[in-house]
Amino acid sequence: MEKFADEALIEVSSGKGGNGCAAFRREKYVPLGGPSGGDGGRGGNVVFCIRRNLRTLSHLRYKQSFKAENGHDGEGKGRFGKNGKDVIIPLPPGSLIKDEETREVIRDFGKNTEDFLFLKGGNGGWGNSRFKTSVNQAPRKALPGKPGEKRRLRIELQVLADIGLVGFPNAGKSSLLDCMTNARPKIAAYPFTTKIPNLGVLTYDDLDIVIADIPGLIEGASDGLGLGIRFLKHISRTIALAFLVDLGDANYKEAFDILYRELEAFSPDLIGKKRIIIGTKMDLDEASERLEEIKKQHPKEKVLGISVFSHLGIPELIKEFAGLVTSKDDMPEPLQQGALK
Repeated sequence: MEKFADEALIEVSSGKGGNGCAAFRREKYVPLGGPSGGDGGRGGNVVFCIRRNLRTLSHLRYKQSFKAENGHDGEGKGRFGKNGKDVIIPLPPGSLIKDEETREVIRDFGKNTEDFLFLKGGNGGWGNSRFKTSVNQAPRKALPGKPGEKRRLRIELQVLADIGLVGFPNAGKSSLLDCMTNARPKIAAYPFTTKIPNLGVLTYDDLDIVIADIPGLIEGASDGLGLGIRFLKHISRTIALAFLVDLGDANYKEAFDILYRELEAFSPDLIGKKRIIIGTKMDLDEASERLEEIKKQHPKEKVLGISVFSHLGIPELIKEFAGLVTSKDDMPEPLQQGALK
């Protein structure tokens, strides 16, 4: 199976502050020069930033510990220590930062893509020149730098897309993505060709629509069967879902109901999204008849038929996708159990 790193466990540490210096001026004609110890430098911070060229967390597989530089110690002649360098940790858009122990979400980069200063470095200690008073002209006191902080974090990636393609293996999801976008997913005539999520960008007028294709689901996916369940979280941020039904498959009538139930079992939020049913492989002889049966079976659902080979229905589907992304319509009502037959 191809590697798709969508989770990583890392340890991050901010830098310790530098120690203050206890020193005195010692110049030839200044016998009582007084204290001249400088402050220590501040420790480096831990900063997360978004890099749009990153698509996975694979760069965190081989480096799991990140430590900012410690602040430098202060020196005599009033010289302050140098601040420690920050450690910058790049992440792809859609990343979640969670505390490993509590699983609390610390930062959601699906909503905010600004740089995130997570841990501040320790402050530098004061040099003895800070403690000079009218009473104590020669203080020998200097403070150590403050320690940094350390945390264990779990980084999770949830792919950012507008529309998620859902269907059984070989339903035509990758072919549709290839037809409508600039993505070039692996396409073959055997199940589970897609083993990792694929993204493509559909440009319609001045609108860019990001489409996500995840590995095909099978019945029982919500119980851990197959590959697709692992990647369902990647369509949790989508605006709408497209349910692809293979009109050449013997189980075409039950396909949407099974997919609906698997998504509902995984997360009720998924079935509350706007949706469309797409009958694929309309170039087959019996496809038109079967598409009409699906329309009668689900009268409240939007149902379209397409063929990626003849491009039948593709222009209409593109307009529908644009409408799903831009419309302010209410979300569809969940299907009643009686409708799932």
